[in-house]
Amino acid sequence: CLALSLLLKDKVSFPGSQVYRASLGSYFSLQQAQVNPLCIVAPQTTEDVSTAVRALTTPAPTCQFAVRSGGHSSFSGASNIQGGITIDLRALDRIELSQDRSIVSLGVGASWGSVYSYLDGLNLSVTGGRSFGVGVGGVSIGGGISYFAPRYGWACDMIINYVVVLADGSIVNANQDENPDLLWALRGGTNNFGIVTRVDMQAFEQGGIWGGVVYHPISTVDEEIAALSEFNTPDTYDDYSSLISSFAYSGANGISLIINSMENTKGVVKPPAFQPFANIHSLGSTMRMTNMTYLSMETEAMQVNGLRYASATLTIESTIEAINATVCAWNASVPFIQDIPGIVWTVVLEPLPPAIYARHAEGNALGLTGRQGKPLMVMMLSMTWSNAEDDDRIGTEAKTLMKEIEGEVSRLGKLDPFVYLNYAASWQKPITSYGEVNVDRLLRVRNEYDPRRVFTKYVPGGFKIQK
Repeated sequence: CLALSLLLKDKVSFPGSQVYRASLGSYFSLQQAQVNPLCIVAPQTTEDVSTAVRALTTPAPTCQFAVRSGGHSSFSGASNIQGGITIDLRALDRIELSQDRSIVSLGVGASWGSVYSYLDGLNLSVTGGRSFGVGVGGVSIGGGISYFAPRYGWACDMIINYVVVLADGSIVNANQDENPDLLWALRGGTNNFGIVTRVDMQAFEQGGIWGGVVYHPISTVDEEIAALSEFNTPDTYDDYSSLISSFAYSGANGISLIINSMENTKGVVKPPAFQPFANIHSLGSTMRMTNMTYLSMETEAMQVNGLRYASATLTIESTIEAINATVCAWNASVPFIQDIPGIVWTVVLEPLPPAIYARHAEGNALGLTGRQGKPLMVMMLSMTWSNAEDDDRIGTEAKTLMKEIEGEVSRLGKLDPFVYLNYAASWQKPITSYGEVNVDRLLRVRNEYDPRRVFTKYVPGGFKIQK
């Protein structure tokens, strides 16, 4: 830390300072905010990142460090480190549009909300995250599901260039012409190769969006499951319509709800794709003509910073039977967690049709090839609670529920091996789920660009490449 402070001056903060406290306080989850590094480095340029990395790894790495952009990963140590050095990239937040309006360059410290605030006024958008405060960095290297995914694929598929600081401090581009193997690996291979400081992303024309949230009583669950399966039928899938269905239990009022986030990015009011849901009794709705800035604010409002959060994930085929097994297992688990203070216990189901996963399957590391056009669904178990003393119990109940869902869906023959990295729990192995061929290729790329394995051994946060 002292060496870094000599090199980077006031860009290094120490425990007790206001800058240090503000950095920790900006993490999404309390588990991350309560991790205390020896110092925090806040680079303002890619060259600053290079200076920091070179200091940490020359002549040989001796100190563990963490790297964060938005700090939205929830588990302890994902992008912070106890007793090590945390590199906080939030000052790398520049947003620049190319003269022909086709490419937007994003510093990884920018939030998606700030990106949309910039682009909405220009009638442009990008395949970014859906919550205002989520950082550009993690979404860009972990996959990234957006409201525009059915039209364009994963967020990482729309990135044509990454600017990366490698373990020796060198700065490289990863694109189709320079380091194309690194470009492929960063599309889902996350933080195993270097520190991404900027992404250049394809932009597209975008007008108003019809979207919002619709609330349904849990008594409509059978209708909801049928509508959800029908929505995700490949032959009739509407590439302009996006859906997230949440089955949520809130301990504060002791009730369960179904919450549908629905967006039509063509601006069609009440499109046919959403008709099955329109026929279901609802309790309230925020559906209106809007834009990405306000939609991301709405999502953000449902996820207050500074609580205890966790998530876990798996992927199912979106048949009525598989969806029903998932929701039934969630419902049966509620009595085991309902007395935990502050509990919100939610199963989230997101359609993953071939329009998303197969569109650029060979161009990313996610391994979603050979599915024969099956409609899939990403399931996330999302958990919020109040007290650290319940952490172990939450973890146990989460593993129990995930094992139950996995078993029930497997018995139906409808479990897909894919584990979405950006929703994964610390105990899951998302990169392994990409398949042996892709894992072997990722290892080769890692060995080429990080032969000392600095980002494997000395950056313990996130998910590592494992056979």
